[in-house]
Amino acid sequence: QVQLVESGGGLVQAGGSLTLSCAASGSRFSSYRMGWFRQAPVKEREFVAAISKSVASTVYTDSARGRFTISRDNAKNTVYLQMNSLKPEDTAVYYCAADAVGNTYYVAGDARGYDYWGQGTQVTVSS
Repeated sequence: QVQLVESGGGLVQAGGSLTLSCAASGSRFSSYRMGWFRQAPVKEREFVAAISKSVASTVYTDSARGRFTISRDNAKNTVYLQMNSLKPEDTAVYYCAADAVGNTYYVAGDARGYDYWGQGTQVTVSS
């Protein structure tokens, strides 16, 4: 069982920045692909960004590319999402997720490829 705990959400004005953190339990974090997803009110959960276990590759949704940066510190069992130039449409609950079994079927942006999820952290961007 892997526990994921997000932090760092909050209220920020448009154009501002936030950094989300997700701390994972266990000793095998370095072998997990990690992802960030978000869900706005009355909308489906959507992919934001993902990072491979080796940090060799990152993937972003179009709306995040150029503004958000996903990174990880395997020594701290933590994945981060640095969000800059925030917009009101970025308002959502942000979830981190872990692919702990080495899924090779679903692409990084498909939520079905992740086995464990955090409880989410609210990000609100005011205009």
